Parts: sequence; structure tokens; C-alpha cells
Amino acid sequence: MTPDPFDQPEFYDGILAKRFFAWVVDSILIVALCLLVLPFTAFTGVFFFPALILVIGFLYRLATLAGGSATWGMRLVGMELRDGRDLPFDGGTAFMHTLGYSVSVAMAPLQLISVVLMITSARRQGLTDMLLGTVPLNRRK
Repeated sequence: MTPDPFDQPEFYDGILAKRFFAWVVDSILIVALCLLVLPFTAFTGVFFFPALILVIGFLYRLATLAGGSATWGMRLVGMELRDGRDLPFDGGTAFMHTLGYSVSVAMAPLQLISVVLMITSARRQGLTDMLLGTVPLNRRK
């Protein structure tokens, strides 16, 4: 069971800001990866750059979440994602979380709902987190 935000608030302290900074770092890394891939598309990737960002971003998030329950941005700020049993993500959970995130990013109303949920929920869960029962936590020491 994941830590209760009222009995163990230290697991959720600062998570909202950490999520934002992790997202910024991850976005920069994804754009950098896309720029590295661009020459291998004979620069035709310029014409479908948003799609390239979605694909590279999906693969980046899937690989990093499956490999450590946190993206590199999340690791940098000292947070991680856990499933409803307080276990690190496995490949299936990482895939579902990445898919949910990607759908949310592609549809502005869902992204807005997700941000509002992160701001207002005690566990700082976004829409995908709520649907999957996952939670963002400060990384255990």
C-alpha cells in the first residue's frame, strides 16, 4: 500500500514542484534526442517534428520508467513513481503510464484535468495516476 499523505506527508512534500521541474528536464532531453535523430532521417524529420517528439518521448519515458520507476528528470529531482502496492513500475505499468501520459498530452482538456488533479489531490496524482492507481513519491533514501 502506498504511503498515506496524512500519516506520512514526507513522501509527498514538494512533489508538485518536483513533477514540474522533472517535466522540464525530460522535455529538454527529449528535444535533444530528437535533434540527434534528425540527421538520420535525412532531415525530413523537420516536416514531422511533433510526431518525432511524440515517438521519441514515448520510447524515452517507457524505457526510463520500466528501468527504474522514474525518468531521468524525476531521478534528478529525487522522486519516483510507484504502483498501488508501493512497488516500482514493471514494464506493463510503465507502458500503461506512458500511454496515458501521451494521450493526455495529445488532448488539451485531458492535460488540463490532469494538472488540476495534481494541484488538488493529496497524493499529487494526475489523471493517468488516478486511473492506474500509481503515485509520485519522494525517492526513498
